[in-house]
Amino acid sequence: MLQIGIVGLGGIGNNHARCYTANKYSKLVAVCDVIKEKADVAAEQYGAQAFYSVKQMLKSGIKLDGCSVTTAGVENGSDHYNPTMELLQAGIPVLGEKPISNDVAKARKMVALAKKKRVRYGINLNHRFTPAAVKAKEWLQGGRLGELNIVNMTMWINNPNESSPWFHIRALHPHSLDVMSYFAGEVDQVQAFFKKGKGRKIWSNVQANLLYKNGVIGHLTGSYDAGGSYGLETLELVGSEGRVIINEACEKLSYYPRYSKEVESFDHLGGMGGFGDTFPSRIGAWVDDLRKKVAPSKIDAKAEDALKVQLVIESIIKSWETGKVVKVPQK
Repeated sequence: MLQIGIVGLGGIGNNHARCYTANKYSKLVAVCDVIKEKADVAAEQYGAQAFYSVKQMLKSGIKLDGCSVTTAGVENGSDHYNPTMELLQAGIPVLGEKPISNDVAKARKMVALAKKKRVRYGINLNHRFTPAAVKAKEWLQGGRLGELNIVNMTMWINNPNESSPWFHIRALHPHSLDVMSYFAGEVDQVQAFFKKGKGRKIWSNVQANLLYKNGVIGHLTGSYDAGGSYGLETLELVGSEGRVIINEACEKLSYYPRYSKEVESFDHLGGMGGFGDTFPSRIGAWVDDLRKKVAPSKIDAKAEDALKVQLVIESIIKSWETGKVVKVPQK
């Protein structure tokens, strides 16, 4: 039984806590938050020990086989750095929330420390952990789509937050861009356009063109000014022999052969009802990686993958600011 800690007990931290509690291979033993009340409430709810700083938790001598860092901060990523660095320095495997950081320099330091210490470090890029995404990847690798030509992603939600000019692209689209790269590989160049929504101070709408290293072309449409009860997310893969569409991350998977009208569709593949079900799936994969002692370089959705996503995001911002096609740094 793996002994797990969580740093940051907001809504996402409690979601992680419920997943670890339900997993038969893990036990939540430590909860940590700088807001004492949050840690105390979580400790009572999950039967764990409460701490109010990572330093205090580490000094206690409690055994931790892994720890989630689910802090937030500016653009949902500014508060990840300090607790992650403390845990990695102590040799404790970390599952961080996305974005890995809203500061690329800090993200690079976290990735470098994990590599230096040879510690497992993953990020909760949970869109690639759905049965629909896994099945689509199997189809792609098995040749059912033929040669992949295009990957398109639309992701939008209603979010009135006005915290920073780049909040939308940095906080939401690590998910979008990671799952696109899950199918198409590494991005080489980007070209982007932004628009501020009605009454907005931030760049709440984006369209970005992407050229992947292997020649695949892609397009991202994102918004914090859209949404509704359905149609929040659509991923499309267009190949020489067929096309795949995944709706709502996990709710519907469809294959459209190029030369036939016989469409193959799956609703809620693997029993996954909605986006909320992606958290147990992703955290379950993380727990399996820990208990099987998977090499740090083989962790699925590892920190290096999340860093690459942030480099794409910063390149998208730079493209809009300069009005140019921008080549993405590789590390």
